[in-house]
Amino acid sequence: MRKKKYHLYLTAEEIRYLFNALLAYRNKMLAQGRYTDLIDEVMIKLQK
Repeated sequence: MRKKKYHLYLTAEEIRYLFNALLAYRNKMLAQGRYTDLIDEVMIKLQK
């Protein structure tokens, strides 16, 4: 069974806010020595 896909339609301001929040969370995970692969993938998709 395939997973349902969702699409978000965000303004430029919302994208910038979300990107900054993900960046802060990524930095927190790096400081703890944890993997950030999933966060990196989301950030790349957000930039497209």
